[in-house]
Amino acid sequence: MKTYKAVIIDDERLAREEVKRALKKYPEFIVVGEANNVDAAIKLIANEDPDLLFLDIHMPEKSGFDLLEELTTVPEVVFTTAYDQYAVKAFELNALDYLVKPLREERFAKTIEKVKQELAEKAKVPQDVLPMHKKIFIKDGESCYFIPISDIYYIESIENYARLYFGDKKAMIKRSLNLLEKKLDTTVFFRANRSQIINTHFIKEIHPHFNNKLHIILISGEKIEVSSRQSVKFKNWNSL
Repeated sequence: MKTYKAVIIDDERLAREEVKRALKKYPEFIVVGEANNVDAAIKLIANEDPDLLFLDIHMPEKSGFDLLEELTTVPEVVFTTAYDQYAVKAFELNALDYLVKPLREERFAKTIEKVKQELAEKAKVPQDVLPMHKKIFIKDGESCYFIPISDIYYIESIENYARLYFGDKKAMIKRSLNLLEKKLDTTVFFRANRSQIINTHFIKEIHPHFNNKLHIILISGEKIEVSSRQSVKFKNWNSL
């Protein structure tokens, strides 16, 4: 039987015990640790590299959203909270799932089924590359997003940050373009030049330019100048 490592993060001990009791019905999930605050959770996650987080949203000092922002690689996440007002926000983030405390057995079972399906899909792709359906968490100022990789159509480098464009929104994350390039599916995402990565599914037009360069226009309207070297690579990459 395939097993998965789970971590429970909640500032209330009784709430952590409740999740552990609910998980006893599912031996494929092994609780490898628990934490009562964000700082302790970060160390625990770094040490255990869990597959799944049961994460309380409302905690003293730092919230569950703050924790996700500080992680370089985010496991699958199920939000838990006793406060109904967070529900709408969590679903707007396209969270994997959201549980209201106290937990209900039937609702918990549906969550576990969803988690297992997601982890099974994740296992089909190389672990160093994020699958296109994978959702990533972005916290930019007061705004939070939980979006599928496939929705990102354009990434640009701004000093030590990267700005991601998705839908009609954009957000900054503290990641280098080189790091992001290693995490993205190179059959879909293409490094156009030193400071820009594009999702080729969103290309509208391609035009030749001087010095054998290419100009790419995205569906959203952005105009991208592909460097000479990358223009050659792009032509070879898309030829029979």
